[in-house]
Amino acid sequence: MKTRIALMSLAVALAGCGQREALKPKVGQSLPQKPATAAVQPTVPQLLTPGIDTRPRRTDDLLTRSEERPDDRFDLPPPG
Repeated sequence: MKTRIALMSLAVALAGCGQREALKPKVGQSLPQKPATAAVQPTVPQLLTPGIDTRPRRTDDLLTRSEERPDDRFDLPPPG
C-alpha cells in the first residue's frame, strides 16, 4: 500500500514538472514602463535575459599555485 502511494505521488509530481507557460503580466497589469533610452517597449524574454555587463566575471588570480611567501623584513607586528 505504501509503495502504491509513493508511486502515485511520484507520478503526480513528474506530471506537473513539465508544464510551462509563457510569462505574461497579471490581468489588469502591464509590463514595466518603457526605458527612456529604448526605441521600443522590451518584451518579456528581453526583460528576463540579463545583459553581459550584469553577469559576474571571473577574477584573474595572479597566483597559479600555492607557494610559501618569502620573508619580508618590513612586515612587522603592530606596536604595543
